[in-house]
Amino acid sequence: MNTTTARKNSAPAPLDLSEKGMSHGEVTSLDRRLFMKFTAFGACLDARDAADALEAAGIEGALYVDANDPAGIGVIAAHEDPGHFVGRLRTVFQNPPFQRFEHKPEFDMLGRSYSIGYEPDLEDTLLIKPRQKLLNPDFAWAVWYPLQRSKKFQTLPADHQRRILAEHGTLAKRYGVAGYAADIRLACHGLDRNDNDFIIGLVGPELHPLSAVVQEMRKTEQTSQYLDSLGPFFVGRTFWQHQA
Repeated sequence: MNTTTARKNSAPAPLDLSEKGMSHGEVTSLDRRLFMKFTAFGACLDARDAADALEAAGIEGALYVDANDPAGIGVIAAHEDPGHFVGRLRTVFQNPPFQRFEHKPEFDMLGRSYSIGYEPDLEDTLLIKPRQKLLNPDFAWAVWYPLQRSKKFQTLPADHQRRILAEHGTLAKRYGVAGYAADIRLACHGLDRNDNDFIIGLVGPELHPLSAVVQEMRKTEQTSQYLDSLGPFFVGRTFWQHQA
């Protein structure tokens, strides 16, 4: 074996960064995902002007009026290309009426949809369902927040991690089946200034069930033992939704 052949044989395998699923016992993959960016503003006295600017630019997403700030709004935008957020969306935010508002950087969130590895339909999991939840006209309320998982969670055995995550999954399913709440879960590893791991969006017809979800989560093993931080929480009522 010559030197060139040896080098080729020892070269690392190409990286596969696609999302993985499982269908009929076979591993599936899809190298697509949906990015979402949340931005909050204060000093917004007319949410309609803001919504009109977003719609005119063809931004897909939602605008919420802030329940905790009488002049506050929150904007969640969705796109498969993250360049959209530093392109078209950035331009919208640099022009009227947004340039008159006060940006609230503590609420900045950027995340991506992801798969766990057993989903039978990756396109539905990564692209369709997140949009359906975000843009459901019956979901009048939303709570968005980041979370930082304790680093010791990663040292737990894989089966223990699965049990912990299944507890959260069961909780989400109970509220979802009853029509009380739906959750949008996004990974934000390396995309967050505060080193958060995930972004959670709780959306539903009424506000109380969203609060009840958070209350029940406090009792789970993950939240009580393996989270370093939650929040800040943005609570808002849906004012505008638009599907591109």
